[in-house]
Parts: sequence; C-alpha cells; structure tokens
Amino acid sequence: MKIFGLNLFGKKKGLSTSPVDNRGGWHPWIGEPYAGSWQNNEVWTVDSVLAYPPVYACVTLIANDISKLSPLLLVSQPNGTCTEIDLLPVLKKPNGYQNHIQFKEWWIISKLIRGNTYALKQRDNRGNITKLYILEPTRVQVLTTPDGQVFYQLGQDYLSGQEQTSVTVPASEIIHDRISPMFHPLVGISPLFATGASAGQGLKIITDSAKFFENGASPGGVLTAPGSISNETASRLKAHWDTNFTGDNAGKVAVVGDGLKFEPMRMTAVDAQLIEQLRWTAEAVCSAFHVPAYKIGVGQIPTNNNVEALTQDYYSQCLQKLIEDYELCIDEGLELPSGQHTELDLDNLFRMDTATQIKTLREGVAGAIMAPNEARLKLNLAPLEGGDSVYLQQQNYSLEALARRDAMDDPFATGNNKLTAQEIPEAMPEDQKDEMMDDDMTEEEAKIFAMIFEKELCLEH
Repeated sequence: MKIFGLNLFGKKKGLSTSPVDNRGGWHPWIGEPYAGSWQNNEVWTVDSVLAYPPVYACVTLIANDISKLSPLLLVSQPNGTCTEIDLLPVLKKPNGYQNHIQFKEWWIISKLIRGNTYALKQRDNRGNITKLYILEPTRVQVLTTPDGQVFYQLGQDYLSGQEQTSVTVPASEIIHDRISPMFHPLVGISPLFATGASAGQGLKIITDSAKFFENGASPGGVLTAPGSISNETASRLKAHWDTNFTGDNAGKVAVVGDGLKFEPMRMTAVDAQLIEQLRWTAEAVCSAFHVPAYKIGVGQIPTNNNVEALTQDYYSQCLQKLIEDYELCIDEGLELPSGQHTELDLDNLFRMDTATQIKTLREGVAGAIMAPNEARLKLNLAPLEGGDSVYLQQQNYSLEALARRDAMDDPFATGNNKLTAQEIPEAMPEDQKDEMMDDDMTEEEAKIFAMIFEKELCLEH
C-alpha cells in the first residue's frame, strides 16, 4: 500500500505491535464525576468542557498568540550568531488548505484539547518533505514493537489523503508533539483532564442560573395552609399555582385565601456565593493552562503598568514550552541540515508601545549594540547612507588603557601623556615616530595622528 509515494502497510506479517495507553486520543471522555457516570450521560467530554467559556478562552488565547508568530529559518555562523535565510516552501504553506497561521493554530489546539499533535509528512520522488498534514488525533493510535520501535496506526482521513480504513506508518513519517505525558511517554495528557470538575461545576452554575431566569428570576417554594388539607385540594392548588404564577406568568399578583402562604425555598445568589464559586472555577481552569486569569477577563488586572513585563511573565509561564516544543519538532521532523533551525519570531508577541520602543532602540544605538539602520529597520524605515556602522563616542577608553594610565607615577602629568613605543604603528617612518614621542604632543593628539596615518596607509594599499 502506498500513500504520498511511501510504502505503508496495514498488518505486515512478522511485525508484532501493541497499542499504548492512548488516553489523549481514543477515549471520547476525559473524566467521570463518579463511577459509572457514563451510563447516566454525565461524563466530562471534550465537547462539554470546551463549552465552558474560560476553557474555550484559554485554548483560543494560547493558540492565537502562538499562531501569529512568523516562522524564521536560521543558519548558525562561526562567530556564534545566526543569519536568516529563505523559508522552505513547506513552512510558508504547509498544505493545500492551511497557511502557516492556520497550521500552527490547529497544531496547538490539537495539542491542548487532545494532548497530542500528529503531523503526517508528504514526500516527493526524491524523498524531500513537501507537505505536512495535521491528523485528527482521535484517529491515530501509537503502536510499539517488542524491540522498542514506534509505529502509528492511522484511521481514514480524507484531508490528509489517507483514504484507507487503517494503515500503519513508521515513526519517521510522523511528527508527534505531546504535552505532559503522565501515563505513557508517547501519549500526552490534555489540560482538560484536570479541568473537568471545575468546568462541570461552572456549567451547572450557568445552567441553573439560566433555568432560574427562565422562571422570571422567581424562586421556587411551598404553599402552606394553617390546617390540614386533602391530597385532592393540594393537587388542585399546586396545578393552579403552576399554571398561573410560574414560567411566563411569574411575577403576577396571586390572591390566595384560607391563610395560604408562599414560602420561597431557593437560596439567594448571595447566600450561595454564586459569583465567587463561578470565579473560582474559572481560576482553576486558568491554573491548569498556566494562563494568568486576567488574560481571559477573570480576576483583577495587575496594577503594574509595565505591559512588557506582564507579557514576559505570560510567555515564560505559559507559551515558552509550547513554542520551543513546536520549533524542535519541526526541526527534527523536517530533517534540517546541521546548523539550520527554525524559530518563531517573538516580535509580534513582545510589541512595545511607541515611546518605549524608541527609547530602547536609541539606547541600543548609543551603546554600540546595534547600527542606526538596524534600529530603523525595527521601525520599518528605509536605511540611510552611513548607517550600517556601529558608533561609540571617542572619549570612551578601554579598562586596559585606563589601568596603564593609573599605573604611572603621575597619571595626569603632561609628559606622561605621550604614546608608548608599542602603541605606534610599526610601518610609520622613524622621523614621525620621534615626533610622536616628543614630550610636547599629548596622548590624544598622538592617537589622532596615528589613526590618520593608519587610514592613509590602508588607502594606499
């Protein structure tokens, strides 16, 4: 059997494999409130948990923030720096129906809600990887052989071109990214596994509130009589009350006699601490995803006015591991040559306000960290002539030069400001060397003289 030009197989004679615990894929549920709850249709499924707004907000926030980061292809240089080179086509357009933003978004969503992301490689006739298809994780089963080899059993997936009911592919043809493999090293566990109870409680609070307001925000209660009444009378009164004073008729004026009283039985929202309970469930969800609660509108926004510091905290606590996992999986999966690696450009994440950005760039240029044209490029400005050099004010001296000056008996004496023989260019004529060693020439004058001589000597050659 072939798919994308590769030899694949279903059940190959002599190949003994066994499935691993695939909690992140095959199981339709992620938790049970109590034993046997699935028979009563009360399990925490992916669909039900994702319906809780804080869960949906966390998943989409993380996926959107990572998907907007542009991919870069870098090559290492001998001096320890990295140079950007042209992106591979597969990084620009991973497949026929997704651009690189949609591809990264679906990659992260699959990883967060199922614990695993499986990307199937498509190769050309020369074995080069030309396409990447993220598979539906519930249709992938990890297999292992007795000697430790890893295979993947793929179910039918028309988007990826896999039309067979079931095929098995070697690990070399799958990029497998996983999160928190708690039960098996090859199977990740979604954060939804830890949010089932909190999301379930939050959904029940929301559902109960909806039913309460459907009843006109009027609580249920009991009708009491001062004396005993027959069951027939009680049933008649109840039917009359339900028909005329509940649902759409809630809030109407009821006239009752014979000492009948209505006593509410529902606890008020204040007594039940409804808002506090709902906030707690949302904060519990945020903690499982490592998302600061204020990012999804829960809790107080920090009083710190430094947006960059808050973003850095969010990046280090929540996004960094996911981003570096993605980069390494892509590097290994695309079989990049030695010295090449991919990175996601973090500039879109750490975007500073204009005033802070200008101040940072100005200090970088003044401190000889970057050239003026490099700073202008950050602001999307055209380069200027002469702006490719790094500048530093000439009055700055090295620590070694200052140490030699301070070692003199009188560091500030005029006669000691002349250059030493080691600081004079060897190619300088003897008469000029003698002139520079003259006691009347200061160190600053001698340095300028030597600099001019060296520049003229370079121009001649």
